[in-house]
Amino acid sequence: MNVNLRQLRTFVCIARVKSFTKAAQILNASQPTLSAQIRELEDALHVRLFDRNTRAVALTPAGEDLFPAVDQLLSEFGHVMQRARDVSARVVGKVCIAALPSVCSTSLPLAIAAFREQNPGISVMLRDAVADRALDLVRAKEVDFGISSAIDDPKIEFVPVTRDNIVAVLPLGHPLAMSRSITLQQLLNFPLILTDRDSSVRHIVDSAFAAIGRMVAPEYEATFMSSAVGMVRAGLGITLLPSSAHEVTTGETVIRRVNHPELRRSIGIVKLRGRSLSPAATAFVELYARYARKRRPNSAQRLD
Repeated sequence: MNVNLRQLRTFVCIARVKSFTKAAQILNASQPTLSAQIRELEDALHVRLFDRNTRAVALTPAGEDLFPAVDQLLSEFGHVMQRARDVSARVVGKVCIAALPSVCSTSLPLAIAAFREQNPGISVMLRDAVADRALDLVRAKEVDFGISSAIDDPKIEFVPVTRDNIVAVLPLGHPLAMSRSITLQQLLNFPLILTDRDSSVRHIVDSAFAAIGRMVAPEYEATFMSSAVGMVRAGLGITLLPSSAHEVTTGETVIRRVNHPELRRSIGIVKLRGRSLSPAATAFVELYARYARKRRPNSAQRLD
């Protein structure tokens, strides 16, 4: 069966106006063209759709039975096409993101607010997750993309956006607060509060300690940066967090640089390789990149 939308539109138009001549004017086509389309449709369906003579055009019983279904089909198809145009124009749609907690607490909310103001018809769903969990959400296609640290995975595409260093967050009055920078060896002399093992920060910290031949055993582990900082403020130890999270670490703490080349990370967009983003998601990525680079903390913000 070879039936196309043009034939169906012609059928519905003629059925409405009950005239091939009027339908030809409405559809901006010649009457012989419409007649040929109806013949092709009737041949494909093996049924006569119109009874016609020189004075009138009327639907056959088969045509009357078919008309409501075809009319509804064309209406629904029109809605689908309009939806596609709206998605392309970012009038409607949804963007689903998985992002690191440090990103969720700094530049990302500002980017979301600006995006929603520019695109009020687009909803944004945010899943704050540590690095491994964010990647799992990307792999499972539960989100459009992630904002996370660099990953060595052939199935994942990573596009760097910004970078930050891992710094030490100390309680006020701590002995190491007297130094402008400290070493990993010095940190081993004090209780450490580290993020859990699924986080990008923990991967970097463990790798840095391994590079000096030491395995670190933290006194406490925390999933959220705010929890780690709360423990620092209570005098329970020192934590290591990204410098981009300066909003979280300010107040009753001292931030110091740690001298080690591996204590830095690249933050960017992670998505399945070969999977295209929607127009809305593409626009959001571009907007977020501008905010992330603008919000990157300078030296004065990173260190006391």
